[in-house]
Amino acid sequence: QVQLVESGGGLVQPGGSLRLSCAASRSIVSSIFSIYVMGWYRQAPGKQRELVAAITGGGSPNYADSVKGRFTISRDNAKNTVYLQMNGLKPEDTAVYYCNRVRADGTIGSWGQGTQVTVSS
Repeated sequence: QVQLVESGGGLVQPGGSLRLSCAASRSIVSSIFSIYVMGWYRQAPGKQRELVAAITGGGSPNYADSVKGRFTISRDNAKNTVYLQMNGLKPEDTAVYYCNRVRADGTIGSWGQGTQVTVSS
């Protein structure tokens, strides 16, 4: 199993920015990691976990409508790392953010601890 560690969350004011990082364990060979579709998910209290951004191994991104134009997902396959640049943050972006593989069948192997993002004045 590949272990994923999220970091970069914190408390920011509305309109602020954060950059999240998701580092995969070095036990995975980069050539294998590079073919995985990776995504950022978030879960707010009392709500379902949702996929907000995804990126193919080749770097093609997709975004949920709620974050399109504000968030940018990227990856560095050589470092086994995925990033989420979040600009123009809104209070409704407050959630725990997780990264994981995105499988066509929607299954998830396991979740890490995530990183808390709180947007508040």
